[in-house]
Order: sequence, then C-alpha cells, then structure tokens
Amino acid sequence: MADASAGGFPDDYPTIDPTSFDVVVCGTGLPESILAAACAASGKTVLHVDPNPFYGSLFSSVPLPSLPSFLSSDSSTPGPSSSTATSSSAAASHSAVHLEHRCLYSEVETSGTVPESSSRFTVDLVGPRVLYCADEAVDLLLRSGGNNHVEFKSVEGGSLLYWDGALYPVPDSKGAIFMDGTLKPGMKTLLFSFFKLVESHIAASSSGDKEGEGEASAKISEEDLDLPFIEFLKKMRLPPKIRAVMLYAIAMADYDQDAAESCEKLLTTRDGIKSIALYLSSIKRFANAEGAFLYPMYGQGELPQAFCRFAAVKGALYVLRMPVTALLLDQEKKRYIGTRLASGQDILCQQLILDPSFKIPSLDMPSDASDSNSPRKVSRGICITSSSIKKGKSSVLVVFPPKSLQEQQAAAVRVLQLSSNVAVCPPGMFMSYLSTPCTDAFIGKQCINKAIEVLFNAQGSDDSEDHLEATSENIENAKPTLIWNCVYVQEITQGTSGTVLSCPMPDENLDYRNILESTKKLFADTYPNEEFLPRNAAPKYADDDSDSAE
Repeated sequence: MADASAGGFPDDYPTIDPTSFDVVVCGTGLPESILAAACAASGKTVLHVDPNPFYGSLFSSVPLPSLPSFLSSDSSTPGPSSSTATSSSAAASHSAVHLEHRCLYSEVETSGTVPESSSRFTVDLVGPRVLYCADEAVDLLLRSGGNNHVEFKSVEGGSLLYWDGALYPVPDSKGAIFMDGTLKPGMKTLLFSFFKLVESHIAASSSGDKEGEGEASAKISEEDLDLPFIEFLKKMRLPPKIRAVMLYAIAMADYDQDAAESCEKLLTTRDGIKSIALYLSSIKRFANAEGAFLYPMYGQGELPQAFCRFAAVKGALYVLRMPVTALLLDQEKKRYIGTRLASGQDILCQQLILDPSFKIPSLDMPSDASDSNSPRKVSRGICITSSSIKKGKSSVLVVFPPKSLQEQQAAAVRVLQLSSNVAVCPPGMFMSYLSTPCTDAFIGKQCINKAIEVLFNAQGSDDSEDHLEATSENIENAKPTLIWNCVYVQEITQGTSGTVLSCPMPDENLDYRNILESTKKLFADTYPNEEFLPRNAAPKYADDDSDSAE
C-alpha cells in the first residue's frame, strides 16, 4: 500500500552504480513489474526506478487522503523540477530529450463527507478489479513465488444482476441454480442442460477427440462456435434475463451484444464458452475460496510489489523516489540509449521500459501512438457506505447490463463492494468501486452516477420510501446510505514496442487477462528467444502452499 506520510523527494539522490544495464524500467505498475521480473529471470541486468516512495504507479492502492493528488493532471508520476546538466564525457555521444507526462485522469467530481478515519481507507486506482481463481495471473504468482507475498480473500457474496429494477443472484453453478428460488423449474432444467453442454464441450476439446466419436459429438459445432454468442444463447432457448447473466455476469462481455451493428466488440460463441470455462474452473480451484473471484489483502497495489520482490531476488536493482526526467538519444544512430535521472545522473541501457504516463518523443514509434483522435476511456467511481449492498456479505459483485440503467448505456457497469475483511477500510465500513468503458466522458459518468443512485441513498435523504427491490431474503432491501463518493474518467492506452517500450494503462476490464496478454506480447517482441517467466525461475520458499487461496 502507498504510504501517505512518505511524501516528497530526497535532497540528495543516491548515485547508482553501475551506470549501464541491459534494461531500465521506469515505473512500478503491474505491467512494468512483470516485465522487470521476466527480464531478471532471463538473466538480464535490470534497474527499476519509480518517482514515488512506494510500488504500484498507476496500479497503486493509496490512502484516501492521497487520492486527489493522484487524480490531478500531473499525478501519475510526480517529480521535482530537475537539472538537465550532462557530464562532459557523455555530452559528446548523446543528447537528452525531455520527457513529459500526459494527462490520464479528467472530469473528477467528489461529493459527500470524507470520513474522519480517512487514512484507514485504501483506494485502488484500478478498481473494480478481481482475479479469477484459475486465470494466468494467479499462475504467474505461483510460478514466480509472488503468492508468498500476497494473501487473497474470495468475493464471498457472489454476483448480483440488475434486471427490471431488481437485484437477482447470478446462478453461476449447479449448486447456485438449485438454491435459487427466483428460477422456475423449467428454467433450472434449461440452465442445467446449458452448463452440462459447456462442460462436455470443454472436456471433449481438452481431450483432443482421442476418445472417439462420443467425445466429438459432445463438442459444440464449428458453425455454432463462429456465431455471435448471443445468437447461440437464443438458439439454446435461454430467455433475455438468463442471456444477460451469461453475457455480462459470467462471460464478462462489456458492450451491448443485442446491438450487433454498433457493438464495439461482439462476442463469439468460441470466446464466450472460453470465458465461461474459466469462470467454472475458477469456482472449483481452491478448496477455501468461495466463488470464482479473489481479491488481494490490502489492495491491488500488492500485486506489482510481489513481482518486484521476485525481480529483486533475481538481481534487479530497485531505487524508489527517483524520477526520470529525460531520455538519452544517440545522435548518430538515432535511437534511445538510456535515461537521465532527477539526480542528473545518466544511465545507459539496451532497452527502456516506461509506464504509460510518459509521452514518448517520436523516433522509431509514433509519438502519439496512444493519443488517437478518439482514445478509449473508462469512467470510474468510488463509494463509501456504512452498510452492505447484500445483507450479511462483506464483498459482492453487481452487474448492470447495457441499457439497464438508461437507453444511452452502451456498455455494462460493474460494481465491486469490499470491506474490512480485506483490510481496505475500518470495520463497519464498505468501499464500492464502479466502472464502465466509454467514448463520451459525459455519458460514462452519467451511467456511473445512475448506478450509484440505484444502489445507494444520498446522505441525509429519507430512505423510508427509497428501497431497492430485492428478489431474495439474502439481499438487503434498504439501500445503504452514501457517505462519500468520487467519479472520474481515465484514459486507456495500449502498450507499444520499440527501443522504448511503453506499457499499457489499467483497462476497463474486471480482471487482468488483457493487460497480461499485452505484457507478454511486449516481452516476446523485445526478446523473442527468451521464455516468459519460466516455471523453474521461482525462488524456493518454505511452507509453499499452491493450493490455497490465502
């Protein structure tokens, strides 16, 4: 977690020795930290610096009082105004190109009263975010030994779907279907059959059809796999509400799948089944985990730190409170060959890796590669309440399908509620994160605010007549009262390769799969002959329990 008291920058920066490395990484966000770990594991010499006194950069978990400074225009990696002096020996061979920061956050609005114990609230900059129990991010933690530095809790309240003005439990397993009193017997039979079909297809696909025609007949046809997933669900005779469950609460589609012509990303049956398979396998992976999702104790900022620890064990050198002010340009070869630190010291390297807050001057890659005319955005919200969305549950995921809040809602809104059981707020308090992808900041924030209005009562309002219709005795009728909230818009940039490698921003997704895929691609583009975090690279720890979620 970021330490609010560890503010400013030292008057005297340390001198770094040696002054040449294979790789220099600037910023300790999750992609940068994974890349540093992968480079160190492959035998590269790595210098990893960060201007902040803590790990995480744009993936940090920060104390609530520190949030405004992170969301300000110059927040992502603040640094002092530093000298651009160059040593005489270096000046002859290269010049310094000043680095600027891009504005990543905008449209910031807060309301309500900050709790007196505000320093006890830890805020994720990437929320809402979870890990599937069975996804590759967890496997990477196990392979690198990072699981020894992070403790997880499961999202034990499961998922809720907002539909026709009410919250419904998500029937995401055979047990949940059986216990769901809102489902009629005929619908339960349809759901049982659908999940059986998915499981049979997964089993047949994993066996490679070696078992003969019986296994092959259990597979979904190639023709159906190429269909839009929503068309396949209609073919399976699933009604609209259950289609919404499959699309937005289990397969985690973002955009309106009913609007095929305007949908930004239309999910195919192949991808939908793959996502459902991940969800189902996650439910069964850890004996002590309830449901499909995990959340790290103390916040998402613990994940980058775990990979940094692995990299340090492998020989990477770490220097915090060390801003980078310029890139070193080889005038003759026209390529970047290092960085200038805030101390004025020049560090040479073969490969530069920067966090996405930097604007990279153009040489062998477009300077505005991630600054297109219509950059992707995600609207985010953070809420503090004193009661739970779901009675008796510490954590819960809520999904608002497209158009469930308003006609202009083109994408799903997802809400993750957390509590003191993951050490992000004081006992008796709850933190909820909301997000939705958007191209129009106004519409995105409007959808977030509408979801907040649906889930919570404004402070001081009369809640005697303001209830959220519930469909189960396990879901609390009375809406929690909103104590404080913040809504803002974040730009999304993609990773780019070159002599300067730029890492991806936190994206709009609930999990880290896309970020991890992008990070792996950046490593493969840079070191095509190196294995990405080989399985035998993990340091050995006593009492290693890879089958536990905690």
